[in-house]
Amino acid sequence: MTRTSEPRAAVHARPTDATAVLDVVVPVHNEEVDLGPCVRRLHAHLTAHFPYPFRITVADNASSDGTRAVAEALAGELPEVGVLHLAEKGRGRALRAAWSASPAPALAYLDVDLSTDLAALLPLVAPLLSGHSDLAIGTRLARASRVVRGAKREVISRGYNLLLRGALAARFSDAQCGFKAIRADVAAELLPLVQDTGWFFDTELLVLAQRAGLRIHEVPVDWVDDPDSRVDIVATALADLRGIGRLGRALLTGALPLARLRSQLGRAPLPAAQVPVGLPGQLTRFAAVGVASMLAYLLLFVAARGPLGAQPANLLALLLTAVANTAANRRLTFGVTGRRHAGRHHLQGMLAFALGLALTSGALAVLHATTTASRAAELAVLVTANLTATALRFLLLRLAMHHRR
Repeated sequence: MTRTSEPRAAVHARPTDATAVLDVVVPVHNEEVDLGPCVRRLHAHLTAHFPYPFRITVADNASSDGTRAVAEALAGELPEVGVLHLAEKGRGRALRAAWSASPAPALAYLDVDLSTDLAALLPLVAPLLSGHSDLAIGTRLARASRVVRGAKREVISRGYNLLLRGALAARFSDAQCGFKAIRADVAAELLPLVQDTGWFFDTELLVLAQRAGLRIHEVPVDWVDDPDSRVDIVATALADLRGIGRLGRALLTGALPLARLRSQLGRAPLPAAQVPVGLPGQLTRFAAVGVASMLAYLLLFVAARGPLGAQPANLLALLLTAVANTAANRRLTFGVTGRRHAGRHHLQGMLAFALGLALTSGALAVLHATTTASRAAELAVLVTANLTATALRFLLLRLAMHHRR
């Protein structure tokens, strides 16, 4: 995949405001009716609630109606409004041109229908200005979000984001919400690598950011569907599928310079903690599983001791409880479900079983060689040996299940 380079056939209605901290881009195509109310409402909101200098850029991409005239009239009326005109259509193309030309350190965009409540705009941008995050997205799929839209769009949106999780291992929740922001220095590195010029632009940008090790902040939003939306769902869905295939191939073949991006933009690794992440809870759950396994082991040993003898009874009891112990720790202690890597985990459990068998059998052999042992003495020796084996089991299982999960 190569860097995308396009001529920026653009006309600014006024000189760039170099003092603006935030540049909010409104990409439009044939929106002469909605553009005026949108920009005035957005301008009023930013004036009242945004504590830093701002600018609004109307990115008109190949409108054939009166959109450009409306935009230039707004620029003449409101000092913070500028206009960018492109001769070719495409929301991604418009955003790339507007963001690349802006001197503001924080860049955002929102859809002209203002489906997203503007109260989320400051929470969207604040983590970028503070340096906490690199990109920010509005999400309609968080529990705290409030969304009004039809069942058809709800199913399509959730299905698309599930597809991204499966196909591209996306960890962000909502790729399509038209309410996003990015730091300008991050945009300067990522935008040349984004090939899509349409609706898949957002998804491609977010996947690249995630793979580069950047932090994506998510803001639950209030969102009301625009019943007058002119998005061609079928054509957009097909374009998105093609984009997923193209981006997936680029990731698999190493065509993207992800290592360079991670070194330039990715966050430094956290310092090693004194207590590994999740260790206290894992120890508690492992101890509970261990107590249950120990009781089951002792009961099996006592039941089999008479007919089989000490060593065979120890082998049988240890083998049966080892398999159950590995399965229980896999699910309860380390939170691993499904069949993925199950064979490797149980193989690691068998290694722990072998160590436990060596310890317990050896302890029994030493006990019987040195004294005539009572049943109580055998149990005491086995409990002590099993406690040592349990500590080794925890280390082996944690290595197999936690660090490679």
